[in-house]
Amino acid sequence: MAQQRDSTTTLSLAIGDYPHTRALKAGEVASALFSLDFPAIQPINRAFAPMARERRFDVSEMAIATVLQALAYGVEIALLPIVMASRFQEAALFVRADSALQTPADLRGKRVGVRAYSQTTGLWLRGVLQESFGVAPADIAWITFESAHVAAYLDPPFVERAAAGKDLLTLLRVGEIDAAIVGNDVPDDPDLRLLFANPKAAGEAFHARHGFLPINHMIVVKRELAAAPGAACELCRLFAASKAAAPASGRDRAPMGLSAVAPCVRLAAEYAEAQGLLPRRLAEDEIWRYCPDEWR
Repeated sequence: MAQQRDSTTTLSLAIGDYPHTRALKAGEVASALFSLDFPAIQPINRAFAPMARERRFDVSEMAIATVLQALAYGVEIALLPIVMASRFQEAALFVRADSALQTPADLRGKRVGVRAYSQTTGLWLRGVLQESFGVAPADIAWITFESAHVAAYLDPPFVERAAAGKDLLTLLRVGEIDAAIVGNDVPDDPDLRLLFANPKAAGEAFHARHGFLPINHMIVVKRELAAAPGAACELCRLFAASKAAAPASGRDRAPMGLSAVAPCVRLAAEYAEAQGLLPRRLAEDEIWRYCPDEWR
């Protein structure tokens, strides 16, 4: 929460450790408008629910699926055109090594586990399943382990919760589910294999169709902070300066500016609506209402 400290406003920033945030978190990039405090949160996805439910931080990294749900359900946050993490998603879909499933099209009628139906990796993979393989979200029985970060959201009827104490990969190994979508922690297990035989080629095919890398995490701020004169623009400047200080290899997955990120967010919103993640369609102006003019 923003505090006054020696006549300077201090903002809390819940963000992860990346090459493009190192200079910002180290204090090498600073602001004359406010000082910055970085709560220690590991892994960073533990900040998403507190921000979506309580607006606990002034500025927070947040998964794009959670961002879209929060905006649709009226949480008073604003999205800035700052990407924290992005990646191709096909390397997150696993089956047992002895599974009869050979392609993603074989998932129709099967049971697929995922941490939460609202997980961003699941959002992107369901979009790929539908547009490339004709498998709609409702064609699969989704087995989840957590609720959404946005408390108001309820899962669709084709989603069921695993019994308490059950584990995603354990259910896959014992055959209680047919496939599993993981997050950042990719298993190294000879008893499991990727369902996409060549995930790199599948990711490149997505890029060829859409022209971008799928976004996982972006930056949101409290709405009143975004509306304060100069604040959103200054935050964009800080993140841009920190990104500029990173090695070139640390910048390619962190695009900035509305023209760079809007097409990806637009597709994520289309996928989210089609998959039953949103209660209504989000207009572009609603998503980007607080984007500073200098970053459009």
